[in-house]
Parts: sequence; structure tokens; C-alpha cells
Amino acid sequence: MKFTLIIGDEQETRDFPDETTIKRVLEDMDFPLETVVVKKNGQIVLEEEIIADGDVIEVIKVIYGG
Repeated sequence: MKFTLIIGDEQETRDFPDETTIKRVLEDMDFPLETVVVKKNGQIVLEEEIIADGDVIEVIKVIYGG
């Protein structure tokens, strides 16, 4: 299954097995789940969401501070 992954200005095509979750992709990339918001095809989703062939996944890094 192939999908498009967008992180900031970077965009690439990724290939993962079917029934892959967003959580698995983030863990594979060593992204802490609590530091990002993820959109799937333009909609904010939870990390348990399953990615389908052709989806566009956008990872938005959350900035902490005050």
C-alpha cells in the first residue's frame, strides 16, 4: 500500500503493508505521538486510524512553550 507523507515542506511516497496505522508510521519514524497532530486527506485523525492506498498523510509538529 502506498501513500503520500507530508512533513513540513517535505513530501514523499511511502510503502507500508496493508492495515497499517498512523501510529505505526510515526513509531517507525521515531516521532513521539504527543508532539504531532496528523491529518489524513485533510481531516485531523487519531493515531489508531488505518491508512488506505492513495491516502495523503500530513504530520504537523506541535510547538510547546510559553
